[in-house]
Amino acid sequence: MHTWEKNKLLKINNIEVVYHNAILVLRGVSLDVKDGSIVALLGANGAGKTTTLKAISGLLATEVGKVTRGSVDFDGMRIDELRPYDITKLGIIQVLEGRKVLEQLTVEENLKVGGFIAGNKSALRTKLDSVYAYFPRLRDRRNAVSGYCSGGEQQMLVIGRALMASPRLLLLDEPSLGLSPFLVAEIFRIIQTINEEAKITILLVEQNARVALNMANYGYVMENGRIVLDDHADKLKNNEDIREFYLGVSASGKRTTYKDLKFYKRRKRWLG
Repeated sequence: MHTWEKNKLLKINNIEVVYHNAILVLRGVSLDVKDGSIVALLGANGAGKTTTLKAISGLLATEVGKVTRGSVDFDGMRIDELRPYDITKLGIIQVLEGRKVLEQLTVEENLKVGGFIAGNKSALRTKLDSVYAYFPRLRDRRNAVSGYCSGGEQQMLVIGRALMASPRLLLLDEPSLGLSPFLVAEIFRIIQTINEEAKITILLVEQNARVALNMANYGYVMENGRIVLDDHADKLKNNEDIREFYLGVSASGKRTTYKDLKFYKRRKRWLG
């Protein structure tokens, strides 16, 4: 398995995760996230992607889950035994799947909730202006009740709210879910800009492998709670297994249908 030998901001070391002291979900997962990079974590529903993010952010505890083996290290510090609040203070912010806005609050009130640790009003205003620069639509809608915003606006809002907490590592869970292709392209363009301009490291969970690998520096593929493949993003895009199983294009150039995928046999190197 390939590793990033330098500037590792996050290192997950052979972790197992168990829910309710009975259900084994992650089975020896290891991955690295290099400082300043975008890393994609790919896989089908139920592969363990979201559980991996929650093992990092500490949110496993809210679902009676825990890391029972291995460790999670952030900037050289072990964090898997810390409380979610303490992990947040280190600069790890997770954006949950499903656009969890505070529906009764306005757009700007949602953003201010994310910036509660900003300090004085001047610092808060600076953060708001920064978020509005990335998402001009949020400035236009700042007085709108967030529950009435469109799906695309809500996705922008939850990412913007996370930015208000000044993250060093941003964990994004399925940001493309339920959005039109046009909005997906716009959201991912902004995510890449945030990475490049604000120097925020991003670990991105996605089922849309094409858009994720077009943006990421490195990628991991999960199946059944295990990492089964990893490589630099450009190499994964050209990997025959990825092209056929995740991008839907076979070696002949023909698009694979879901009917075909039903009978798809993974090659031995996937079994790890």
